[in-house]
Order: sequence, then C-alpha cells, then structure tokens
Amino acid sequence: MLLQQYHDGLTAADAAERLEKNPSHIRRALVEMPDAYIDRWTAHRKQWTAVWCVIVAPENCPKPTKKPNVRPTQLRRVEPRNLSEIRFGFVLTNASPTGSY
Repeated sequence: MLLQQYHDGLTAADAAERLEKNPSHIRRALVEMPDAYIDRWTAHRKQWTAVWCVIVAPENCPKPTKKPNVRPTQLRRVEPRNLSEIRFGFVLTNASPTGSY
C-alpha cells in the first residue's frame, strides 16, 4: 500500500524508514511481490540504488446484466475432398483425375 501512495516510487531504504522496518526485510519483500518492479536506478553514496514502483491493477470488469443469447453450436459438415484435387498444397477447382493441368 505504501508504494501505491508514491507514484514516483521509493527506494527500499526510504520505504523502510517510513515503515520503521529493517531495510533488508523490505528488499526481500519487494523481490517477492509480483506487482513490484524496479523503475530506475539512482546513485546513492557511490552505489546504485533501485527505485521500486508497483503496478496498480484496474478493477474487475463488471458482470453484464443482460442474459447471454446462448444457442447450441452446430458443427458444419464438410465433405471430404478428393486427393487428386490437391496440387502443391492448393486445391484446384479445375483438376482432372488424369493429372493434367
């Protein structure tokens, strides 16, 4: 919830300071969170520090109030093709059984 309030993100040290927790525990938790990601890196005391953000998921789509129009699905019957009509992967409409083009 804390990272959702800071849209620009927080470092693990900043989050730990605000939550009054150990920074190593915060870092471990951020790595395990599926919605947390490293947005960018900043220089801090001659080291790179990750700035973490979270993805704010949208609300679920509302359920429709109108009843669905359900009809049983009927499969269309397809007649088997004559193999002599197939040439080079294409179906020829003017194919003859003798094999001439």
